Amino acid sequence: MKSKNRALICIGISVAVMLVALILTLCGLGINFGLDFAGGLSIQYEMGQPFEQADVEEALRSIGLSEHAVSTVGQEGTTMQARIPSLGDDTEIQQMQSQLETALIETYPNMDVSNATASYVGPIAGRTLVKNAILSVLLAAALMLIYIAFRFDFSSGLAAVIGLLHDVLIMLSFMVILRNVIQMNSSFIAAMLTIVGYSINNTIVIFDRIRENNKKPAYAGLSRVEVVDISVRESLGRTINTTLTTLVTIVTLYVLGVSAIREFSLPIIVGIVAGVYSANLINGYVWAFLEERRGKGKA
Repeated sequence: MKSKNRALICIGISVAVMLVALILTLCGLGINFGLDFAGGLSIQYEMGQPFEQADVEEALRSIGLSEHAVSTVGQEGTTMQARIPSLGDDTEIQQMQSQLETALIETYPNMDVSNATASYVGPIAGRTLVKNAILSVLLAAALMLIYIAFRFDFSSGLAAVIGLLHDVLIMLSFMVILRNVIQMNSSFIAAMLTIVGYSINNTIVIFDRIRENNKKPAYAGLSRVEVVDISVRESLGRTINTTLTTLVTIVTLYVLGVSAIREFSLPIIVGIVAGVYSANLINGYVWAFLEERRGKGKA
């Protein structure tokens, strides 16, 4: 199979994934926003002793609350705060509190149930945070375009930015496709910004090899696509080693970690795979296409 055709197939697969996510979103099955985006009830208890978050999470699940976020408040680590979706009227909230207290008081007999507080809290990751995250990605893409265009050439910068946006869109698409597995909380923003740096690093390594091979007299008669093929093959060992090393760590965190860790690690796993995919199978060939178009324009 010719390299151009292979690159087109890879681009087609990515577009298909994005279209599936878009169709699901239009059908009302979009991203499953968690409490950080949707808000909910905040319930706070003084436990009387240091507590395990896993115990509280198990108690919440036992009374039918699968969506929740448990955290420790204060320096002493004895105050528990649980955030759950809005339940409705005061009677339903009081019933839920009573069930939760019954489930927890056996493990934590010193728990103060008389001074518990329950109040509605808005989304932590509100519009401002989301807007700043989007602006951060766009600003990073613009600065990377300038840097890579200066360090290599404009075609390399443009191809790298296209690959960068591709990886972010793939992450968002899988958040839609896997909506029954994972919620989007503020940790996704951290994961997205992490992948922006990781993905561009892979791309720059390959573009550096392309630049070196372009200068070699032995490759002077080769087309841009052939130079990309050689450069990708030469960088493949490094790519496999770094990717597998990173994936082993992140997958271990996903398998053994708590729900909050999984919300961060799963998007990272998707982003790493997408970054390697685009860096090796798409970005270089986009550069070759842009360079050939520029050469024809000059001619």
